Amino acid sequence: MKNIEVGIIGGAGYTAGELIRLLIHHPNTNINFVFSTSNAGNKISKIHQDLVGSLDQEFTDTVNPEVDVLFLCLGHGNSVKFLSANKFSDNTKIIDLGNDFRLEADKVFEGKTFVYGLPELQRPTIETANYIANPGCFATAIQLALLPLANEGVLSKDVHINAVTGATGAGTSLSATTHYTWRDNNFSYYKPFTHQHLGEINQSVKQLQNNFSSEILFMPNRGNFSRGIFATLYTDYSGTLEGAKALYKAFYEDAAFTFVSDEELHLKQVVNTNKCLIHLHMHNGKLLVTSVIDNLLKGASGQAVQNMNLMFGLEETTGLGLKATYF
Repeated sequence: MKNIEVGIIGGAGYTAGELIRLLIHHPNTNINFVFSTSNAGNKISKIHQDLVGSLDQEFTDTVNPEVDVLFLCLGHGNSVKFLSANKFSDNTKIIDLGNDFRLEADKVFEGKTFVYGLPELQRPTIETANYIANPGCFATAIQLALLPLANEGVLSKDVHINAVTGATGAGTSLSATTHYTWRDNNFSYYKPFTHQHLGEINQSVKQLQNNFSSEILFMPNRGNFSRGIFATLYTDYSGTLEGAKALYKAFYEDAAFTFVSDEELHLKQVVNTNKCLIHLHMHNGKLLVTSVIDNLLKGASGQAVQNMNLMFGLEETTGLGLKATYF
């Protein structure tokens, strides 16, 4: 097959940088354009300096409406604005990395129906979709920790979640909490119990267990590291640890990137990969689930490429054979 012609919108951010890095090494893609109004005419490698020597292309402020696939790497709420102002071919598939189309109430836009793009939840639907709403980073880690329980219908009590993300989770725009002097040797929570990813988490849980009526209580944290998400959650569970392991391993038996580990986890196992690793622990009737991902890859750009592969009939793992930055 001919190479997939790719357009990228919002090319100066972290997710776009990771997407470019993946796509220039993908055997079936060609980057047709990278759109950035603030950087038009500049070399892409001037902004994404890890690409020096790998890419000689420039940012542009014009689009090719005939590309095969369009990745939207815009701030939340901006994808609707961009697609309203810029029209693309009916044959152009769209993968939105923002939150504009993730919820059922928002999934239809100008006749386009966006499919929620968590492959472990609905791979067959993704394979036939033309428009994908890529999941959020926290949402990915937390859903992958919860879905086997929801699928079994055993979520009967509140779920308590504590998860920490690296500095790249805040994007490239500066704020008081992203400056080095604030972030270094520091730790804090934000948006307690109200994080925007809770909507899609609850939606997916209820897709598998529609009688779930308890609360998902989520405490997001900022960590003093660049990338990764380390999430722990616990809830009541009447079964055994061995039974829970069997349940999780069966649910993810055919998953390309999600694995259940018998050993305790740490972030370096997944940073720079598209993997999600899960570990289970039991204590006095509580099941503790640990879920770790790279927020920029499985939590964003890597999962977007995974979805693209499924949409175009490619092997799901194509271009995503990445080694963890372990040491």
